[in-house]
Amino acid sequence: MSLLKKIFNINNETDFNSLALEVFNFQYQNTTIYRSYVNLVKSKNIRHYLDIPFLPIQFFKSNEVIAKNHSIKKVFKSSGTTQNNKSKHHVHNLDLYEKSFNTGFKNLYSEINEWTVLALLPSYLEQGDSSLIYMVNHFIDKGSSESRYIDFNFNNIKSLSEKLKSKKVLLIGVTYALLELAERGSLDLKNWVIMETGGMKGRRKEMIRNDLHKQLMRSFNVDSVHSEYGMTELLSQAYSKGNGVFSTPPWMKIIIRDFEDPFTYKKPHLSGGINIIDLANIYSCSFIETQDIGKETNNGGFEILGRFDKSEVRGCNLLSF
Repeated sequence: MSLLKKIFNINNETDFNSLALEVFNFQYQNTTIYRSYVNLVKSKNIRHYLDIPFLPIQFFKSNEVIAKNHSIKKVFKSSGTTQNNKSKHHVHNLDLYEKSFNTGFKNLYSEINEWTVLALLPSYLEQGDSSLIYMVNHFIDKGSSESRYIDFNFNNIKSLSEKLKSKKVLLIGVTYALLELAERGSLDLKNWVIMETGGMKGRRKEMIRNDLHKQLMRSFNVDSVHSEYGMTELLSQAYSKGNGVFSTPPWMKIIIRDFEDPFTYKKPHLSGGINIIDLANIYSCSFIETQDIGKETNNGGFEILGRFDKSEVRGCNLLSF
């Protein structure tokens, strides 16, 4: 079975470890900047995915992180404040990205064609080459005929809430935009899934997650607020169905590293830096050391707690402690 087929056929930890080692060997041989980094920091044999070095995410700003002899089909860019500090993900296989986000959503929710997808993502639409917009465009295209991007027109959204009362509706919005909508008045969206992503994007003061979710739940008359966690450098997403606890698809794993020693990993409930394995990133780098802070939970989920000091505001879902 090829590596591409194996990615979406992981059934257990043994499968994951075996494939992670195969992907590592492929990327070590073919992704030049990653091989150089591995040679610099690691000397012992790599026999388990915990032995694999994680490439600091900053390398995606200064290098083309892509396997040699593989064409670039699309370049996704982060929402950095200037062109020079944008992170770039050079993607060879867009079908693989679509397979990843479709399968990931289906695993936790259901087929996207069962949903009406409404998107409130103004800052992402402004920036252009966003991997999130690529995914949401696909969701809108494959969703029901009522799927669309929406703006802040409160009366229009109120009308939609009546029209779509009996439908499965996903309202995905950048956090600051959902909060602004919530402040314009109460809406009865109790049958909708409200999913926030992207944080405040520097547009508003950061809020404690529980306070933010309470305000959204109160204004939208829902029992929970869902969240999406993704970033430019990944081809997979994690989702939370409430309480800020995220789960990953079988081909993605979160590992919490020690603040002082990046090669030491923390036990559940201890906070540290977030390392991500995304095996769908086969043609770039699947092993990424992020600037995010989090902790693992007992059930294999994880929470996002914030960012390291002086880290730039990024597009993934980040809230204050």
